[in-house]
Amino acid sequence: MPISSVSSATAIGQSGLRAAQQRLDTHAHNLANALTPGFQRQVSVQSAQPGGGVSTTVRRASADEAATDGAGLTAHLADDLIGQRLSLYDFAANLQTVKVQDTLLATLLDREA
Repeated sequence: MPISSVSSATAIGQSGLRAAQQRLDTHAHNLANALTPGFQRQVSVQSAQPGGGVSTTVRRASADEAATDGAGLTAHLADDLIGQRLSLYDFAANLQTVKVQDTLLATLLDREA
């Protein structure tokens, strides 16, 4: 396995870790401020990077995404609770990618030494 493949695997895993953390932070922000007067929900948007991995940006939710009439607030709270759990799973999966890459690199170095 070429070293460049190993380092790109690390970069991809690390970008996934950052994205999962950003989504977790966004969901936590929404939950903490849901009942604050004038609060506007935030959403995190991911985009694929050309060399691999993802980038995440946070923006205010559009009017359709932020609607809180009727059961909207309850639905958003449920979405944010589920989103937090999914972010934790995403974080664990990306962490495993970095751990496996580290093990592979250690094996490669032991073999070459």
